[in-house]
Amino acid sequence: MTSRALAWRTVAASPARALLAVAGVAVIGALLFDMLLLSHGLLISFRDLLDSAGYDVRVIASDDPPAARIPITHADALIADISRLPEVQEIAAVRWDRALAIVSGRPAEGVTLISATVGAERKAWRIINGENLVAAGGTREPPPLVVSMRFAEALGLKVGSALGMRTTMFGAASAIPPVMFRVVGVAEFDFEPPGDLMAATTIDAFRRVHAGRGQDNADVVVIASRPPFGPDDAVTAINHLRPDLHAYSNAQLVTHFDQNGFAYFRQISFVLSSVTLGFAFLLIATLLTMSVNQRLSEMAALRALGFPRRRIVATLLWESTMLVGVGGLLALPLGGLLAFELDHILRAMPGIPERLHFFVLEPRAVVLHVGLLAATGLGAAAYPIWVAARLPIAATLRRETVS
Repeated sequence: MTSRALAWRTVAASPARALLAVAGVAVIGALLFDMLLLSHGLLISFRDLLDSAGYDVRVIASDDPPAARIPITHADALIADISRLPEVQEIAAVRWDRALAIVSGRPAEGVTLISATVGAERKAWRIINGENLVAAGGTREPPPLVVSMRFAEALGLKVGSALGMRTTMFGAASAIPPVMFRVVGVAEFDFEPPGDLMAATTIDAFRRVHAGRGQDNADVVVIASRPPFGPDDAVTAINHLRPDLHAYSNAQLVTHFDQNGFAYFRQISFVLSSVTLGFAFLLIATLLTMSVNQRLSEMAALRALGFPRRRIVATLLWESTMLVGVGGLLALPLGGLLAFELDHILRAMPGIPERLHFFVLEPRAVVLHVGLLAATGLGAAAYPIWVAARLPIAATLRRETVS
């Protein structure tokens, strides 16, 4: 009989103990899998979110991206200067601010109003119904407005609806008269936080809402680098051209957030992964040790019949592999379901874009999960194997006969 067959018979002989071990490994493995997904999921999702916009370089006025927004002044001249660089293929300026949406018969609602220069609107949001700003005609009266799906549902809007927009000053409505808009499309915005309402309009209409205040400002300038050069060359050229501003590639932004804003989740993942691996080690080691202690006489008899130590060791290794392997496989779908629920809870936090996820399935996490569980199973089997390998045959059989 092979070592694998003997291990299978041993496992099948104690189904309750085997089910307990498999269930324990599955639960612990699911938690481990979720922590591995969390360790890099936010970064992967953030990078995908940045890349999906079609721009690989961003220029801001602050040297710290998470810091409070500082406007870029003289944005029109800046765009003209950067667009002449050979490393730059496409450029756009983006502005956003809080405003009040005024619909007849409804209370005013706070909304984030966005504007982007011509060309950026086809990347900053995706039209679900209706048409985009350029297709609607930027000079049409009243000016066009693209609203998010949540905005349309909250205020009962549809394509062709009219509403007013009034800017806010320090959280309250300003004395500037509202500007009337016409809804031309309903769109999905990449960076729309849950619970927030978003809308987009043209640069000219955005300036009208603010009565010309800060009309030549931009919150961020987004750039698509020219393929022969790439984002790193574009960043270097822009920083050389305008050292008073700060250009970042998508990779640099992800690295910056990884070292600052996202380090908290990575630390949580490391701590909880270590704890779950410790629990898995203790569970498997305890169950295998109990199994060996109950079968000392059996192992001594096998050794007396000529079974070499290596076959006893191989049997225990196969037993550990079966318990950890089955539990580890069950941990993957169980961890996936748990990650889905946890992701839903975490994404409900204020200010988190809907397309940003904390748990992202990646091959690296699966491979690391399998490797860690395999190492844990081998480590947990070390002590029972040591006990079985050093078992004194004669003394054990004598003790069994006397008892």
